[in-house]
Amino acid sequence: MTLTTAQRAHLKRRLEEEQARGLATLNRSVAESEDGTAEERSGDVSAMPTHLADLGTDTMQQELDASNDTRVSRELGEIEQALERLQQSPDTFGIAEDTGADI
Repeated sequence: MTLTTAQRAHLKRRLEEEQARGLATLNRSVAESEDGTAEERSGDVSAMPTHLADLGTDTMQQELDASNDTRVSRELGEIEQALERLQQSPDTFGIAEDTGADI
């Protein structure tokens, strides 16, 4: 079943909204990682050496942030591909490429 013009317009708008949301998330993440030292970002205000448990928590948070950034980047790539398919072949958008079934 081919999508109507209104349905395609709605999908395009939603994809663009998700794209903007993902870009804002990545931009915010980059801005936060560039603000101050690791101690300042974690909220440390003391000049005392950091406890090993705090270092572990900070490292875990950095890895989680990197993982989330990777996921958002992957989603942005998929959104870009969907927008390209919607633009290049609107009549087949919403139909599975391998089976031809409606999505």
